[in-house]
Amino acid sequence: MDAKELAIVDDDEAVRSALIWLLDGQPFVVRAFESAEALLQSGDAARFHCLIVDLRLGGMSGLVLLERLSQAAYCPPVIMLTAHGDVPHAVAALKLGAIDFLEKPFDDERLMALVFQCLERDEVQRKAYRQTLDIRTAQASLTEREREVMALVLSGKLNKQIADELAISMKTVEVHRSRVFDKMGVKSAVELASRFVSRVS
Repeated sequence: MDAKELAIVDDDEAVRSALIWLLDGQPFVVRAFESAEALLQSGDAARFHCLIVDLRLGGMSGLVLLERLSQAAYCPPVIMLTAHGDVPHAVAALKLGAIDFLEKPFDDERLMALVFQCLERDEVQRKAYRQTLDIRTAQASLTEREREVMALVLSGKLNKQIADELAISMKTVEVHRSRVFDKMGVKSAVELASRFVSRVS
């Protein structure tokens, strides 16, 4: 199993070094960046399983970085750091999805506990994200008629009702229904509905 990657984004070299030292020896790979721009230019930030980001960075701020990342398809869990006890910024960071907001100098044990909390949350979120991608891929493979049949199945309609509504034979409905189940990777209407419920929950 590949080691999980963590990213540190802080324009203070001493802080970056201290964090690298603190996280050294743990079962993950740590990469440090001196700016938000450097992180974004390094490639897809979603490859990281936890981000430790300073609020006040030269150039793009940590808050703007978090806002940018929150608009991406997948945003890893983020811990925000700051030397300034700025409550409005703390609230903004939490609203954008940050796990927590720590003032420097931070407690090492508290930070480590948050890092492992991030890794646990990332595992759950990443699994849900992949399931959503699988559902979208499966949906994209459906024909227009199969989408119509699926929508009616999800609304609770029986085969005869679907046949009447679409003006097709029940046999044709059964064929489309079977293809929908195959493509969506389910064996029943209940299982099909549960996939969409789990996707939005």
